[in-house]
Amino acid sequence: MWDVWVRIFHWVLVLALIVSFYTMKTEGYPLMFPVDWHARAGYTVLGLLLFRWLWGLFGSRHARFLNFLRSPLESWRYLWLFLRNRAPSYAGHNPLGGWTVMIMMLSLTLQAGSGLFLHDDILFEAPLYGSVSDATTKLLTTLHHYNGNFLLGLIGLHIVAVVVHRIKGEKLVGAMFTGRKHLISEPVDGPGSNAVQWRAAVMLVLAAALVTWLWTS
Repeated sequence: MWDVWVRIFHWVLVLALIVSFYTMKTEGYPLMFPVDWHARAGYTVLGLLLFRWLWGLFGSRHARFLNFLRSPLESWRYLWLFLRNRAPSYAGHNPLGGWTVMIMMLSLTLQAGSGLFLHDDILFEAPLYGSVSDATTKLLTTLHHYNGNFLLGLIGLHIVAVVVHRIKGEKLVGAMFTGRKHLISEPVDGPGSNAVQWRAAVMLVLAAALVTWLWTS
């Protein structure tokens, strides 16, 4: 179903987001200089997103955006059938899940990208702080704040959806660990495919280079 790179991306992203929100919503204990850890978590998220955007274009079958982004009509039809326990099976993301993934990735990109231009008025300055006008910095600060709350809502919605699918018998958490999903009928999006490893290696190098540059800037 989902290749090993999608699964690694997912769980490393979860850890990075936990660190990011923990260092902003609490005092960050026992981490020293929480704002620095917040920034490092954000840089890691950017590297992960670079990999995932590229993998969504050149990765394995169910990792590709064209495989799971469906028309609005098909998405509404899936929701209608899902609420009546008549929805077809999908090996990868179903139509609603696919659009949720896309919205979340866009929100994460905005959040991590805007953070590159911010500062904390004390000691911390992000790598691109000062490269834009003060007005733009203020706008990005506002977007960073409100989009962060929006992102928390998306994560909550994602967790609720996972629980609902579990109640209906679809074990998505286990599938994101093992890459395998047990279906009661033939999936309408077909079987998965193996990842092309050299493509993954190239994208990992690019993502690692980005994170390294940001961490050392």
